[in-house]
Amino acid sequence: MTSRPATDSPGPPGAGRLRRYARRFTGFERDARIFLLTTVVLGAAISLYWIDFNLYLQSLGMSRSTIGLVAAASSIAGVVVAFPASALSDRVGRRRVMLLGAGLTLLAFSGFLAFTALPAIFVFAVCYGAGSQASQIVASPFMTEHSRREHRNELFSVQFAINNLTNVGGAVVGGLLAGPVAGALGLGETGPGPFRVLLGLMVLLTLAALGTILLIADDRPGRGLAGLPADRSTRPGRLGVTVLDRGRMARLLLPGFLTSLGAGQIIPFLNVFVEGRFHLDIASLNAVFALTGLGTAAAIMVQPALARRFGKVGSVVLVQAASIPFFAVLGFSPLLWTVVLAMAVRNSLMNAGNPIFNAFAMEHVGAAERATYAAAANLLWSLGWAVAGPFYSLLQGLFGFSVGYTIDFLVVIVLYSLATGLLWRWFREAEAGVALAAARLRAR
Repeated sequence: MTSRPATDSPGPPGAGRLRRYARRFTGFERDARIFLLTTVVLGAAISLYWIDFNLYLQSLGMSRSTIGLVAAASSIAGVVVAFPASALSDRVGRRRVMLLGAGLTLLAFSGFLAFTALPAIFVFAVCYGAGSQASQIVASPFMTEHSRREHRNELFSVQFAINNLTNVGGAVVGGLLAGPVAGALGLGETGPGPFRVLLGLMVLLTLAALGTILLIADDRPGRGLAGLPADRSTRPGRLGVTVLDRGRMARLLLPGFLTSLGAGQIIPFLNVFVEGRFHLDIASLNAVFALTGLGTAAAIMVQPALARRFGKVGSVVLVQAASIPFFAVLGFSPLLWTVVLAMAVRNSLMNAGNPIFNAFAMEHVGAAERATYAAAANLLWSLGWAVAGPFYSLLQGLFGFSVGYTIDFLVVIVLYSLATGLLWRWFREAEAGVALAAARLRAR
């Protein structure tokens, strides 16, 4: 066979590699594609919530400490429903739990729109925490059960990137449209009016998400759907918990819990931090979060290539360790442009590894443990935020804005460093074992 002449080359050097990389993002199963569509619409609603809801409460005259307690109530609700939702998804299918979660989220957004009294805000914050938790718990098991191993990194990364791109869309909508639309409706372009417009949009987006979830095939155990593990319906242990190896489960969960203890002190209140420090208007503030969302989405899409080069665990440790110095810039730089840059880079790096580690964990546990792991990971994340929210409120009450945030950022840097070190120590050699087990399974 003669070699192909150089002039017949199908493209520049590296073009073939790019095409092979692109093909890894195609071939997703039908229900996985519908799930990605659900992620778009529901993620857009939740992105608007995270970017603007605390500012809405602030516009209603609530103090920063009260806002922290509302966030804590939502997180506590997530802790309470985590394992029940996990066990329920094993019994009735992931799809039905998604419907339940989206329904509770719709109730919460509708309640925020209709009521402004503090007791009602707490009630609907609980509904939101429970609903969003239920939706999140089933996401990783659902994607694992509706994907092939060779596409799994890409599917998890696309889903996570979509979540971040919806942050961009939410920020653009919040910054450019909310004020003018509120003014046209007679709600006022300042104060709570623009945020109420955004709440109405959240309601519409969540309704659309319910419609897309209904398009997903019934995945109850015993329905005989291809790709679902035979042992998914293994009888769970007490409280719906199935754990085959306690030590392995604990090692998978602890780094994420340490991260959540740090993140819960800062991430829900970054909008308040940036607005309070630099006195930005709503359009400028949303533009800042749009920039960070774009950077994160780009980093996430590159992460599967890093995972193939350095391994899943190695790539996760690499990007998370690189993100930590930018937290120091974010917390202590007096210049707005450096803070915005640090937000974008830190958010991109720290979050880029999340979908890859989730895919690793789903392969590292047994099929019967998937929902338990997802529930435990989300429960500990919510628990960390439930602890961190009151801690944030306490610091704000005792020390005020500047000193309170200084302590928060120092604690976050320590916790993130410890979590990253534990990931490397515990799992740097574990990935080879997962790959070997998968090869043995294929050889049977």
